[in-house]
Amino acid sequence: MPAPKTIVITGASDGIGAALARLLASQGHRVALVARRGDVLAEVADGCGPHALPLVADCTVRAQVNRAAAEAIAHFGAVDTWVNNVGRGITRAPSQLTDDDLDAMMRVNVHSALYGIQAILPHFIARGTGHIVNVSSMLGRMPLATARSAYCGAKHFLNALTATLRDELAASHPGIAVSLVSPGVVRTEFGANALHGGPDSRTLPFSQGPEEVAAVIADVIATRAADVYTAPGARARVAAYLDGLTAPG
Repeated sequence: MPAPKTIVITGASDGIGAALARLLASQGHRVALVARRGDVLAEVADGCGPHALPLVADCTVRAQVNRAAAEAIAHFGAVDTWVNNVGRGITRAPSQLTDDDLDAMMRVNVHSALYGIQAILPHFIARGTGHIVNVSSMLGRMPLATARSAYCGAKHFLNALTATLRDELAASHPGIAVSLVSPGVVRTEFGANALHGGPDSRTLPFSQGPEEVAAVIADVIATRAADVYTAPGARARVAAYLDGLTAPG
C-alpha cells in the first residue's frame, strides 16, 4: 500500500468534499477538513477517525485560508496535497446577471481556489514537492446550462488558472503537480443551494453519487493525473461539443 499522505480538502462539510474525506481516511491518509460550518464539519471529522483535523474557515477570505494552511502544516508537520473543492452554482440567465451575481460566482469558485493555491504553494516550493487539485465542472468545458451562466464562466476561468499554473510550475518547480477534475451532475445539495435557488441536483438524470466522484479524485491524488473527468464518456462528449463549434473548412 502507498505511504499515507496528508491532504487538505476545502468544502469538506458535505457533498463531494465530505465523501472524499471519508474515503481518504479509510485508505489510511491524514486529512485536514476545511469549511465554514463548524458543527457539521466536526461530525464529518469524527466519522473520519483520529487522523482528521477540522479547520473552520471561510475559503472566500484570504486570511482565513492562510490560517487554515498554517494550522494544517503545524498539526501534521507537512501537507502533501491540497484539494480546492469549494463551489456554488447560480440560477440566472446571462441577460439578467447583475454585478453582484458575477462577483459572487468569482469569489466562491475562483478566489477560493486562488487563495488555496497561494496559501500552500510556499510550503510545496520549500519541500520541492506537492500536489494541487482543483475541482471544476463539465460546465467549465461545455456551458450548456443557460441558467448556470456565471457559474459556467467562473469554472472556465478556474480551468484557465489551473492550466497556466501547471505550465508555470512545470518550468520552475517540476515536483509540484497541478490537476483538474471535472464532475458532471452530482447528487448533492448543489442545485438547491445555488444562488437564486434552482432544481435539486439529486433529482436530475445522468447524475453521479458523491462517492463515485470522490473515488475518481482519490485516484487523481494517487496518480497525479493532470486532467480528469469523473463520468464515463465525458471526455468524448466534450470533444464532440468542441468539434460541433468548429466551422467547416
